Amino acid sequence: MTVGRIFAANRDGAYVMKFVGDVRLNLCIAVDEFLDRMFNDPEFRSVLVDLSTTEGIDSTSLGMLAKLSNRTRESERPTPVLVSTNPDITRLLLTMGFDDVFQIIEEPLEHESQLGELPGAELGAEDLRSRVLEAHRTLMGMNEHNRLEFKDLVATLEASG
Repeated sequence: MTVGRIFAANRDGAYVMKFVGDVRLNLCIAVDEFLDRMFNDPEFRSVLVDLSTTEGIDSTSLGMLAKLSNRTRESERPTPVLVSTNPDITRLLLTMGFDDVFQIIEEPLEHESQLGELPGAELGAEDLRSRVLEAHRTLMGMNEHNRLEFKDLVATLEASG
């Protein structure tokens, strides 16, 4: 699999993020910081996440997407959009209940040339544990299936803190 990368752009408050390759927890700091900037932007009006070239995505990264949806709903903005053309990724999204909190489109985007890459970051052990825990708590809050799927991991992470 290709090493994961995330690209992002904003045009007049319309934000786009593109997840490329195998997206893992090492990118969660960049996503979290990007989300903070986006939600603090007074012009922010919509967000689209393109997963059409995502080869794999871990549960922490899915938790970050769930957080994006929660924050969008809390800020009373339109439902965020996920573009997923990979049947395996789409099946994972549907299994996790993302179709309840995102608009999922299975058609690819046409223009990507203005996206800039978000940097990966090294995480300290406690920061990593905290972010993984937050992401999985968010996933658990989406539905009963996810609560059952991640309850043991969350309990383990809570006990290790």
